[in-house]
Amino acid sequence: MSFLRRRRFGDVIDRQLDLFERDHADVIADAQALLDRYNAAPRGEAEDLYGDYVDAVETGTEILADVRDHFARTLDDAASDRYEREFNAAVGKRLAPFALEIENR
Repeated sequence: MSFLRRRRFGDVIDRQLDLFERDHADVIADAQALLDRYNAAPRGEAEDLYGDYVDAVETGTEILADVRDHFARTLDDAASDRYEREFNAAVGKRLAPFALEIENR
C-alpha cells in the first residue's frame, strides 16, 4: 500500500530543491547566519536582527515560490494543485525556514 502514498512529483521536486540549494547556497547561508546573530544578540539589537532574518527568509521563499509556480503553470489544474502541495511539503521537510510562508505566495 505504500506505493499509494508515493509522491507523484517527488523526483522533479527533489531536483528542483537540489538546484535551489546549489544555486542559492548564499541565501540559505545568509538566513542561517542572521538567525545565529539574532539568537546571540543582546535584547536591544535583537529586533533589528530579527527583521534582517525575516527579510532573508522572504528572499529564499520568493525564489522557491517562483520555481514552484513556473513549473505548476506547465500542468493541468488537478496536477498543478497536487504538485504545489507536494512541493510545499518537501520545502517544509528539507528547507524548513523557507516553508512558513510558502503557501501564501
